Amino acid sequence: MRRFIHTFLCFALLISPSAAFAFETDQFNLPPEPLADIGAEVHDYVKENVEKAIEKINCEIKTRQNCLDNKTAKNCEPSAKNQQRLNYLRSEIAVARAVYNRLGAGVVPFTASGSWMESHRFKAQPARYKTNFKESIYATFPSNYLTISETVNLYGEQFGIDKIAHIFQQGYTYLRIYERALAKGLSKEAATKRANDWGRMSERTFYGNLISGVYSNADLAANFAGLKFYQNLTGQIKIGEQLKLPLVVLKNGVWKFNETVELSESLLKPFVTAHLNEALNSSIYTNFFGLRSSVRGRVVKRVCDEWRTRHPNRAKADYDEISLGLQTWHGEDYGFTKNKNFITIGNTCFGD
Repeated sequence: MRRFIHTFLCFALLISPSAAFAFETDQFNLPPEPLADIGAEVHDYVKENVEKAIEKINCEIKTRQNCLDNKTAKNCEPSAKNQQRLNYLRSEIAVARAVYNRLGAGVVPFTASGSWMESHRFKAQPARYKTNFKESIYATFPSNYLTISETVNLYGEQFGIDKIAHIFQQGYTYLRIYERALAKGLSKEAATKRANDWGRMSERTFYGNLISGVYSNADLAANFAGLKFYQNLTGQIKIGEQLKLPLVVLKNGVWKFNETVELSESLLKPFVTAHLNEALNSSIYTNFFGLRSSVRGRVVKRVCDEWRTRHPNRAKADYDEISLGLQTWHGEDYGFTKNKNFITIGNTCFGD
């Protein structure tokens, strides 16, 4: 099955290279020059789309409220149906859905935000990096290389553009699973576990192992960060010991940005962490067709020296500590799956 999928992807990409799937990424290979930090520009893009999402909701709220207040208004639905729609528009899920429609919607794995990240001309340069085929960890697996998304730098963290799609697309899927679980009477902890379980299943199948032979813990972290992002739009959340106030509040019947929140620090930045970096947050590579052995060998031969040069003051213990800290999301379980065959900078570049 995996060989068939690899063959199909290669064929599809040869026919239409512009339709490349962004399934995998490669942070083992470091950019030849430091990537510019595009966090501020991406923040502005996300903020603009959240603004437009709530503007659209508020426009409909005002129209429908006018129908209820003014009995002579034209083109109005029956009062009961109008009130039902108003109740929805003033609900938390309506805001999440509207934001998802602007940032996360699209045919999996494509999203509006991901496409923007891939095509936008950022003021700060260089903004994106993709290693060449010869240097890639997937050099012996061309179908994986052809689906690699470029690496970007946001708020000092480097990760693949595919993680943006996971935050805004799969994060919303997590939210819907979570909300349905709560509606069935499950606790918040059990509802979160149900969302995480779905993420693990997706990495074993159509988002990971079945397609590419890679089970990405970083993808699961991005999904979980997306869940938190959507919850924080209209609700209070905790990140570690820090309490985060809602980003958007209902005031006088319409949605507005929370004036007590500094958006530049709260909208996107808290959800962008080292968890998204696949060289630090270990993936599980199957050894089907020798993928794991190939990746490990290429890291040893082509990657380790560069990491030692770029970070001369880091030792094996430092990388081990980083990887260990990424096994939870600020102390919360996000679905991280352990494996005895992890390929990390610590155990591969500093091991025996």
